[in-house]
Amino acid sequence: MKIKIGDLVADRFHVIRLLNQHFLEGWKRFDPEGRKNRGLLSLMRRHRWKLSEEQRKRLAVYLKANPVLEALYTAKQDMALLLTQKSLNAKKASQLIPDLLRLIDQFAASPLKSLADTLTSWLEPVARMWRFSRNNGITEGFHTKMEMISRRAFGFRNFHNYRLRVLALCGWNGVINRV
Repeated sequence: MKIKIGDLVADRFHVIRLLNQHFLEGWKRFDPEGRKNRGLLSLMRRHRWKLSEEQRKRLAVYLKANPVLEALYTAKQDMALLLTQKSLNAKKASQLIPDLLRLIDQFAASPLKSLADTLTSWLEPVARMWRFSRNNGITEGFHTKMEMISRRAFGFRNFHNYRLRVLALCGWNGVINRV
């Protein structure tokens, strides 16, 4: 599969972030009190494979009391594991598609239907994500830096001054073109 100009490739960070946001919203509907527990919130946000043995046990005790939430959590973790696959060849990437569709179907039959709808509409860019490692991390970094410049200055009234500050702090080649 060759990528052409105009073909979208989903950004892994944002897809996993979307998955977590939908899961946390669904959790809020099932157990609003449990959602307020900061320790539990921390455990639910993390990838299962990054939890210590003690953390896994604490989470398992909580999830046993909430079977629907346990099923959603398991599906979320399976999806996160699937989405973190990187730089696969075409054959391996195509082998993951049935798993992706199965998980989307699971979400569609659950309270996370809106997540399933979003993933379905972004199916091709998400599948391209496995093959191509492009992301917008550099753009995000510059955007954050530019927002910090604007916040520190309490906004700029003069765009030229703002532009000079951005060029100075984000790096430039020494030439300022007049626009």
